Amino acid sequence: MRGAANAEIWIPPTVPAILERAATQWPDSVALICGTESLTYSEYHARACCLAQSLVAIRATGRHVAIVLRNSIDIAVAIFGAQTAGAASATLNPDYTPRELAVMLDQVDPVVILTHEDLVGTLQPLVPDTASVTTIAALLANGERGGLPMVPPDDIAVLQFTGGTTGVPKGAMLSHRAVASNVAQREAVLPTIANDERVVCMMPLYHSFAAAMCLHLTAYAGGALHILPRYRPDWVLDCIKDHGITRLPAGPTVFNSLLGFDGLTREQVESVRCAYSGSAPLPRDTLERWEAKTGVPIYEGYGQSEAGPILTYHGPDMPLKQGSVGPALPLTTLKIAGDAAVGEILARGPQIMDGYLNRPAETREALVDGWLCTGDIGRLDEDRYLFIEDRKKDMVITGGYNVYPREIDEVLLRLGTVREAGTVGVPDNYRGEVIWSFLAADQGDEDAIRAHCHASLVKYKQPARILFMESLPKTNVGKIDKQALKLRAREIAGDENHVA
Repeated sequence: MRGAANAEIWIPPTVPAILERAATQWPDSVALICGTESLTYSEYHARACCLAQSLVAIRATGRHVAIVLRNSIDIAVAIFGAQTAGAASATLNPDYTPRELAVMLDQVDPVVILTHEDLVGTLQPLVPDTASVTTIAALLANGERGGLPMVPPDDIAVLQFTGGTTGVPKGAMLSHRAVASNVAQREAVLPTIANDERVVCMMPLYHSFAAAMCLHLTAYAGGALHILPRYRPDWVLDCIKDHGITRLPAGPTVFNSLLGFDGLTREQVESVRCAYSGSAPLPRDTLERWEAKTGVPIYEGYGQSEAGPILTYHGPDMPLKQGSVGPALPLTTLKIAGDAAVGEILARGPQIMDGYLNRPAETREALVDGWLCTGDIGRLDEDRYLFIEDRKKDMVITGGYNVYPREIDEVLLRLGTVREAGTVGVPDNYRGEVIWSFLAADQGDEDAIRAHCHASLVKYKQPARILFMESLPKTNVGKIDKQALKLRAREIAGDENHVA
């Protein structure tokens, strides 16, 4: 495969091969930095292999390893270590409530959960006694040493959880071939400079966009990945200035936040060659204000967990088309269902998932005749540039996170006082969308409802607004009319903004 500059692009056979090549070519280059801790590529690779040997010793090969870690050097080592052992890595949000984690861990059925010391007690009751819950340090200290397996490219490397209209998360199974191919496809469109990239990661590394555009991109380039514990605008700008960051991957919420921060100047970000946007649509106004203020171009793409995760990207040598997320990556084909002008986006390529873990019916719905049915509505222009028009799925994207209203409704309905619940996304200039829940309840105790949501839902899924109605609008077949609720929410938001 050839890239934008017509150079030959290396396609790794497996995901661990990316780190192995970096350790061979640039052993003494700094690979990871988080706070005061850092690793060179030789140290990074050695630690991942050591962890892999310990996992092989507990028979993790061919099974699943759950990774419940915050941003740290440990999570990078855990992902590569599990995959080097021939196990599939399932990265889960450590901020999820026990209820949310239990649903996913039940599906994963892990041989081991790698986590932080302070989370061991929370996680242990959620899995059977046959699964151990431990830290990387403990596993490395107690593990046996031995050989490592040959990992076939068609083995599963990643279980990436994504939601569904039912609100039940599903594990998308991505092979080594799929993930490694997608890294090379991205490189062909968004080329890096070997051994001369410095990338800041403030996004959570359990997220597929952060894994692709931070973890894998940096290792492929032999660059330095600066991991921040979480997003803070001053931390990001200090990191850029102090370390000469060259690539800035982020979601639209981060770009909006930085634009509103007093410390953002052209001088502060002069080392940045480009920024990458993903995980949610980038408003045109944000793009234009960012480039006018910083001079740094933002390249936007589109994808989903089931697709490695990247399907399209604007590259530096491509004409920018307003409202488009760019053309398909090399070796990727897009079409519109039914050959219509506007319709569901279908995708085919080496990065597409094998299916959903233990969900054959939903796999058959998502993969039809070799095509991934994305659930998004779009159109292709005469140059094969993709334009996203709508979402087929009942889904909200808030701050770059996919949220499925059905899950929130089911949580709300567990309260005996709530008779009906209807959750919708409302447009928001900062987060893209915010979550509003409409309720018909016997008792409108908002504090009790919020406490219930806090105990059952991670923060970004909790409703920003709770509104009470005598009864919720219905369709002609008796279902709650979400479109009517969205219109009502927009009317309320419009009235409030007008008054303000």
